[in-house]
Amino acid sequence: MRKKITIIGINYFPEDTAIGLYTTQLAQHLVQNNFDVDVITGFPYYPAWRISEAYKSKSRFYQETINGVNIYRYKQYVPKKPSFLKRIIHLIDFSVGTFFNIFKVKNTDLVLCVVPFIGSVFIGKILAKLRGAKLWVHVQDFEFDAATDSNLVGNKNIIFRTLFWIERKLLGSANFVSTISVSMIKKLENKVPNIDNKLLSNWVDANFIQPNNYTTHKYLNSSKFKILYSGNIGEKQDWDLFIKFAKELEQKENIEIIVVGNGSKRIWLEESLLDLENIRFYSPVPYNELSNLLCSADLHVLFQKIDVIDTVMPSKILAMMSSSKTSLITGNMQSEVSSIIKKSKSGMYFDSQDCKPLVDFVLKLKSNKELQKEFGKSARAYVIENYSKSQILEEFRLEALKLIES
Repeated sequence: MRKKITIIGINYFPEDTAIGLYTTQLAQHLVQNNFDVDVITGFPYYPAWRISEAYKSKSRFYQETINGVNIYRYKQYVPKKPSFLKRIIHLIDFSVGTFFNIFKVKNTDLVLCVVPFIGSVFIGKILAKLRGAKLWVHVQDFEFDAATDSNLVGNKNIIFRTLFWIERKLLGSANFVSTISVSMIKKLENKVPNIDNKLLSNWVDANFIQPNNYTTHKYLNSSKFKILYSGNIGEKQDWDLFIKFAKELEQKENIEIIVVGNGSKRIWLEESLLDLENIRFYSPVPYNELSNLLCSADLHVLFQKIDVIDTVMPSKILAMMSSSKTSLITGNMQSEVSSIIKKSKSGMYFDSQDCKPLVDFVLKLKSNKELQKEFGKSARAYVIENYSKSQILEEFRLEALKLIES
């Protein structure tokens, strides 16, 4: 007999990056393995922060079925310039629509709430109570910690103390909580000491990213040494250090930087680098071009804020490593990303705000093809062994069955 699961989360197909991609692949895997799946979600908007053209004319409440997944959507407010306050309004509006959508689910065995957006847990709890189902929370991002660590808001005042209290209560009300990294498990256990939890990481499809069988992407078709950043251009990255890095490299020959992505900081970043000739910006590529894009680079970069630790685990590093190319990453040395880069021997991780060691590494790598191959080979081997898509999705399926049958 097929089991039924309801997934609640603001990001879903056709969003093909970050949380939307993972939630979509999970839902489709469950459908293919004897589950009926309902998804309660918003209209696609990320990372551009605008409703996608294909959905603009749809009614506010919209239902569709894609690849066997029954999807209930609500057209949430999406700010053009997402300040902290506007993000709150964005999430509150989504909550209102989601509350009405849960009553369209007539039966379910398990409710899975994908966080960020802790408010979805409250709505998921209502649905679980109504239908006699278990409640599972999967944390992709500790949103309040990330907001305070990234300086999106000021000091932790009474409002944030209240939000952290609500977060603890909601997480503690679940039957089971999972999250995506060892450090985030530790943070979860500090927040809710006695909760039943498990590490269920994000994954990479190594069969999709093919470093031995790719076509050079049009964005990276020059003969120069190509440094690529691909992903969200938002508040959690250290763009000030990135700007210094780009300016230092302008003085070096035959090196170019390619930035592919959208986000709340993109316009500001482009304006900050207008005078440089060694950097180019492009909009995100379709998912079917991602392998060619990543594999066409000589070096991947990710500049994280040094204060952000254990609140997020940037999944983009898995795709970067799967491309068999070197990674240069900055951030807190105590972060899990730092640990992964060291264990995998896939590149270098820096915590310095001084650009000199970063530039020195770029120049060393540029002049040493064998070193590039060594880093790249180690990177791909590590993600295949530890972050296989089929293996991790099967862990999700088994955990769902265990919860339903317990």
